[in-house]
Amino acid sequence: MEIKNAAAGTLESGDILIQIAPATTAGLHIDLDSTVAYQFGAQIKKVITETLTGLGMDNADVKATDKGALDCTIRARATAAFVRATGKDVWAD
Repeated sequence: MEIKNAAAGTLESGDILIQIAPATTAGLHIDLDSTVAYQFGAQIKKVITETLTGLGMDNADVKATDKGALDCTIRARATAAFVRATGKDVWAD
């Protein structure tokens, strides 16, 4: 799967900015910057990983800057970043 640099989200309160880049090493690598990483970091990374792998992405460098986003927002931003990075329309039948 060809991946280009892409991003989705904002740095507003209650949102998350997810940036995807081609992997420098094999695997899905998530760099999380969040003020609530101590409490919710594992869950945020789990949602991002499950969303991207569920869409077929298993090699990428992901930078996530969280500002208190809920799981549904994290999924939506990860999906949008995936679509922008790959050009695949995940909503088409």
